[in-house]
Amino acid sequence: SHIRHAWDPTKSVAQNLAEMGLAEDPNKAVPIPKKKLLGMEVESDGWEQGKKVVRKPYVVNEMEYEASLPEKKSNTLSRDLIDYVRYMIQNHGENYKEMARDEKNYYQDTPKQIKRKINVYKNFYPEEYKDFIASLKQEKMDVQ
Repeated sequence: SHIRHAWDPTKSVAQNLAEMGLAEDPNKAVPIPKKKLLGMEVESDGWEQGKKVVRKPYVVNEMEYEASLPEKKSNTLSRDLIDYVRYMIQNHGENYKEMARDEKNYYQDTPKQIKRKINVYKNFYPEEYKDFIASLKQEKMDVQ
């Protein structure tokens, strides 16, 4: 978005990127060091970048700042997975083999895969899981 806001449609791609202090060709931006191959010296392509005037340094600064921010943790599961896990627990309790044979097991998960999904749900939503189990126990008591 920073590049988009600083972009000048009247200029070429190379001119726009040069004004922002960005490289047009990453292969040319990073110099290739000299290498020795079997006793012979091989030089790089000889291209040396001249001094360029950066007219829009704020673009690079904003991009660097954005990249330095810590990544947001998204502790959410899809609604489908939550519904799937709740359905399985509600109908089968902790019988994972029975869950694997259930007709709602569209992806043909094995008992271990289902157990893993339930554990992920427990870890992501511990309070919601406890409330759900408590409500199931309450329903069983009401029925009996």
